[in-house]
Amino acid sequence: MADDAAAFDAARAEAYATPLEKIDVSLQDRFVTDTFWPFFERLRREDPVHYCADSEFGPYWSVTRFDDIVEVETHHDVFSSERAISIYDPQDGDMELPNFIAMDPPKHDAQRKTIQPIVSSENLVHFAPLIRERAARILDDLPIGEPFDWVERVSVELTVQMLATLFDFPFEERQKLRYWSDLAVTDMSDVMTKEQVQAEFLACGAYFKNLWDQRADAPPANDLISMLAHGQSTRDMPFFEFIGNIILLIVGGNDTTRNSITGGLIAFTENPDQLAKLRANPALLDSTIPEIIRWQTPVAHMRRTARADFQLGGKTIKAGDKVVMWYVSGNRDETAIANPEAFIIDRERPRHHVSFGFGIHRCVGMRLAEMQLKIVWEEILKRFPTIEIVEKPERLKSCFLRAYRKMMVVIPAKA
Repeated sequence: MADDAAAFDAARAEAYATPLEKIDVSLQDRFVTDTFWPFFERLRREDPVHYCADSEFGPYWSVTRFDDIVEVETHHDVFSSERAISIYDPQDGDMELPNFIAMDPPKHDAQRKTIQPIVSSENLVHFAPLIRERAARILDDLPIGEPFDWVERVSVELTVQMLATLFDFPFEERQKLRYWSDLAVTDMSDVMTKEQVQAEFLACGAYFKNLWDQRADAPPANDLISMLAHGQSTRDMPFFEFIGNIILLIVGGNDTTRNSITGGLIAFTENPDQLAKLRANPALLDSTIPEIIRWQTPVAHMRRTARADFQLGGKTIKAGDKVVMWYVSGNRDETAIANPEAFIIDRERPRHHVSFGFGIHRCVGMRLAEMQLKIVWEEILKRFPTIEIVEKPERLKSCFLRAYRKMMVVIPAKA
């Protein structure tokens, strides 16, 4: 803890000593050490719509306040999602994998509508008992009194099982989904060439194409592959667009829940008074879950590209400019959220956050993610008075996802 405090103090000193025009909040090493917060704090206070002329990802605008993020999100006619939704620009030699979140209307709307029934209220009611059964089994299988990786044993396993259900994917091969998800969000340059990564995505596409052909020849069913195979706007997708949408659904159906399960345990560890409050009144789970998602902010940013000049926060964003909405900063905006640095499970407006985005790109699976988290915490509270984090969590090197690679914990034996 002393080392963490010293690192944070050093980051704060650096944030306020750096000339404003030199601040680059995209530096990924800061996301590994969780020391990016003071840089966003300064931008929110002094330059909430900030231009960075030089970064690893080229020049970009940072939008760091809650209301400005909402304004960009709700002007999808000006701020386009085409081609790229992250700060990273496709490079020469990259495999282009179009998907509906990186599209504008009307194509975006038609493809999104095709898969929306999977997260309907009726389906959520159907999924709930299955999620509870699996969560209970995973938690009951955890070792007592010895260290284990919470990310691997709980966060990953529960979400991968749910993904297999959404796709009606062969359950015994579900770890393929985890592998493809990690491949899509992790810098693999140290261990794989770009061509090797592309070959793995092609293998993913071939695997799903086989499932697709089977579902296309069968009557429509209640799984994502069947919905896409029979959907009017998706059944004739080009192969690379098909792969792109599959990867999008794998990552989107996995990372928010996976990292919020881990992030929630960290939040309660750092705020034991809030855990005591929840144990005293489990009905507070309804507001606890969105607070976990706000506090964690699994997707750190989304990117848009300006189609036309636009005035935002007194600045002129030019057509063609890259605009990055930092959800991780908007969720700590003092002008929009009371006491935003604190983890408070009984907030008056717990869903007042930007973790799921706004407007036409608002996360389609947000209610499913919330339901999974609620069930997991209901089952945790039944079983474990204490779960202790015994090593500093290992974070993903990414300024796009706030993700955890590993977190060692111990569940103490009951006295």
